[in-house]
Amino acid sequence: MIPIISQNENTELLTKLIQRTQFDFNRINAVVEEIVGNVKKYKDDAVRKYTNAFDGIDIKDFKVSQKEIDDAFLRIDPKLEGYLKKALENIKGYHQKQMINSFTIEKEKGIMLGQIVKPIDTVGIYVPGGTASYPSTVLMNAVPAKIAGVKRLVMVTPPNKEGKIKDSILVAAKLAGVDEIYKVGGAQGIAALTYGTETIPKVHKIVGPGNIYVAIAKRLVSGYVGIDMIAGPSEVLIIADGQANPDYIAADLMAQAEHDVLAASILLTNSMELAKKVQASIEKQIDQLERKKIINDSLSNYGAIVITSSLDASINIANQLAPEHLEILTEKPLEVLEKIENAGAIFLGEYTPEPVGDYFAGPNHTLPTSGTARFASALSTLDFLKKTSVVSYDKDALREASEAIIGLANEEGLTAHANAIKIRF
Repeated sequence: MIPIISQNENTELLTKLIQRTQFDFNRINAVVEEIVGNVKKYKDDAVRKYTNAFDGIDIKDFKVSQKEIDDAFLRIDPKLEGYLKKALENIKGYHQKQMINSFTIEKEKGIMLGQIVKPIDTVGIYVPGGTASYPSTVLMNAVPAKIAGVKRLVMVTPPNKEGKIKDSILVAAKLAGVDEIYKVGGAQGIAALTYGTETIPKVHKIVGPGNIYVAIAKRLVSGYVGIDMIAGPSEVLIIADGQANPDYIAADLMAQAEHDVLAASILLTNSMELAKKVQASIEKQIDQLERKKIINDSLSNYGAIVITSSLDASINIANQLAPEHLEILTEKPLEVLEKIENAGAIFLGEYTPEPVGDYFAGPNHTLPTSGTARFASALSTLDFLKKTSVVSYDKDALREASEAIIGLANEEGLTAHANAIKIRF
């Protein structure tokens, strides 16, 4: 049962949400460090050993063959392939708008400044396997990379007990432009992408979600390669007034809760009547759902209906929590939108539930979690671009600026810097 709490208990709720992301990192770090170190040293042999240990399969050839991809296209339901293609077009259309261009500025006579924008050459995508094997994740990570112009897009994903990859994952990867796919997951997959093996190429950046071992591995190799973010458990926050439909809210809370027992699903409302109706609707709907136990555990431990004093109070709490997903189910959602400062993605109105963004609308579903929306953003085309500044001064322009540059260099005690200017005059 999802609890109903008062606004005054909000601090306790925030503490509870933070604690759900605090694991025994010392123990996990030690395990991950050993895996990463062994893959760096022993390469394919280590990857094969860990794949056997963790996935229960002895993989001879990690690379997915063209025949395996072709067979996936033959087996997949044509309707599902059509859904993937439509989602891909929506994602592509949105992310194309995020592209930026190189530029030059003729600041004044003799001075030219500029910025060169180029794609990252080689990028690795991690796609989870097992119960969290989602083709939508492939599209959300691969499409913006290809729009940015990434030349070599390498995907790793753990195989099942038969050494196979889910058909929809292979089809989504091919449709989105993934160049190579390898049957490897876990921390060993992250290590293989970071350092390269005899089979798996080294990349310059790694993106994509994973379990705690994958997250720790990404954190460990960050700096040696680029990473997108360290994602925590998923979350949805709903702001609703008394006019909102309780059945829709109940369904949306449970949709988020079914991800994981650590997922957070929270409703903020100033209507006790609505709160009780939502609670009752959850009890009615939950028996129809396959992941009933996960949903119930998630809602009981990290779900809440918070009764606030006003709509503005709900907005203030939302800005404090900085949720990954924020649904606004109020009579005038645009007015609430104007007051939102922190959120990974915002969904407006009763006919825009969060799954619309997960699968289809176009904006990326790889979002900042655990309050990091205060300073972080959704994965975008920009994550696959690098920017290089360009500076050009002619002799007269440098002479004009020389006194200021020398003065600043001397202030910092860097006389060689000052000398690099003086010697030219």
